Amino acid sequence: MKGGWGAVLARAKWLIRVVRHRRWPALLCIWLATLLAAVVIELVPERYEGSARIYVDTQTVLKPMMVGLTYQPDIDQQVRILARTLISRPNVGRLLDQPDMGFAEEISRNREALVSRLMDKIKIVSTARGNLYTISYRDPSPERARRVVEGMVSLFVNAGADSKKRDSKDAGKFIEVQAQAMELKLIEAENRLKDFKVRNFGLTGVSNQDYFARISGMSDDVARLQSELLAAERARDAYRRELASEDPNLPEEAAPSFAQVAPSPVETRLDAQRKVLDELLLRFTEQHPDVVGARRLLTELERQQRHEQQAKATERSVRPSGLAATSPVFQKLRVALAESEAQVASLSSKLTAMQQRLAQTRATADRMPQVEAELAQLTRDYDVMRKSYDQLVARRESASLGVRLDESAQLAEFRVIEPPMVSPRPVFPAHLHLALMSAALSLALGLVVAMALDVARPTINDAAALEKLSGRPVLGSVTLTLRQDSQRAKWRRTAQFLAALGLLMLFQLGWLAWVASYTFKH
Repeated sequence: MKGGWGAVLARAKWLIRVVRHRRWPALLCIWLATLLAAVVIELVPERYEGSARIYVDTQTVLKPMMVGLTYQPDIDQQVRILARTLISRPNVGRLLDQPDMGFAEEISRNREALVSRLMDKIKIVSTARGNLYTISYRDPSPERARRVVEGMVSLFVNAGADSKKRDSKDAGKFIEVQAQAMELKLIEAENRLKDFKVRNFGLTGVSNQDYFARISGMSDDVARLQSELLAAERARDAYRRELASEDPNLPEEAAPSFAQVAPSPVETRLDAQRKVLDELLLRFTEQHPDVVGARRLLTELERQQRHEQQAKATERSVRPSGLAATSPVFQKLRVALAESEAQVASLSSKLTAMQQRLAQTRATADRMPQVEAELAQLTRDYDVMRKSYDQLVARRESASLGVRLDESAQLAEFRVIEPPMVSPRPVFPAHLHLALMSAALSLALGLVVAMALDVARPTINDAAALEKLSGRPVLGSVTLTLRQDSQRAKWRRTAQFLAALGLLMLFQLGWLAWVASYTFKH
């Protein structure tokens, strides 16, 4: 540790000695560096930074409600891509075309160079989550820096909605064109299928069975109808035999008597109305409305009774005795026989029709498989086109809904968290920063010059240095004693150096103070 501090002290002593012996060249270099830095710094323009912060909210209430109804792209990814591609030549060109930006003179000189320079200076930085974006721009004019940032914020907010609407409309137009083309193909397929069925009417069935399955089914139907017809004919013959052996009339003692016939409904109502009239006459006079209405209804019922009695008398007088069948068993057998004959006729006609269809199908045995194969192919082509058309129509409706959604609401909301503003003081490196760095660098340059001169033309100040440099032992040394006038000259040179050094320090402090006052004033 002591050796380390000793080396540091030795190095410090050597540096002090070098500066003392080479003080005038070092001071001259410091002066020159200071004056040159002052001139260069004044020529370098200061820059002000305009900035704004935007938050993009993609988690809206409308987004989960539209799931499954329309296509929803990755809004977060679209916003990130938009932020990366926002600084492009077309966008920067539109920004420069705005008259209030203040680039008229530079545009007239070299527009392309100005566009390239702005593309390099405008910065868009996002956070780790990617939803918070900072737009910044540095310019010598604070007002122009603020306007450029305002223009970029406007482009960023409007570009997302415009691009998404344009993409939705383009997608809708493309799907509409494809749907119309597919609709024409579907109509052609329907016409081909219709024409094929018309040409092969009677050969193409509505079922999905092939030819052999249809032949087998028809044969089974014919056998079933034949068995049902045979059973119906046997039942009909049995009814005929029973009906032939049955007596159609009942014995005279079993014939119904007319005296035992139940009263008709009109007679029943007539008896009830008479009772009602008697009760009303007990309470009211003949002129009472209820009595008048009851008598009118009684008269009508008596008239109906007379008509009914006349009809019954006429029927008894014109009906021949002994011609109508009076046996209920005979009547039931006759009805059953009629139903059985009708069933036999129906089954016979069905059997005939089925046998004709079976004969026609067997007659077209050589054409049926080919016809059914062509029908299956046409149907398959139609089903494929129909499915594709239905999908395109569904997507067209989804795209239309997406366009209406884009026109009515945005799935991403752009919020300006910090409006465009300009830093009150110039950003790094400002004149004050450059002045401080130039002061430090000028002092360092003076030290470097002194050390370089000492290395180039070394001086020996003691016997140890001489012995080390020559590699030979030093036998003795001679002491130099200055006279009084030499002492005064030495002190005069030291005073001159200190005066020059103090003047340099005053100049640097004054210059730094002036730069600082100018910076904080603006």
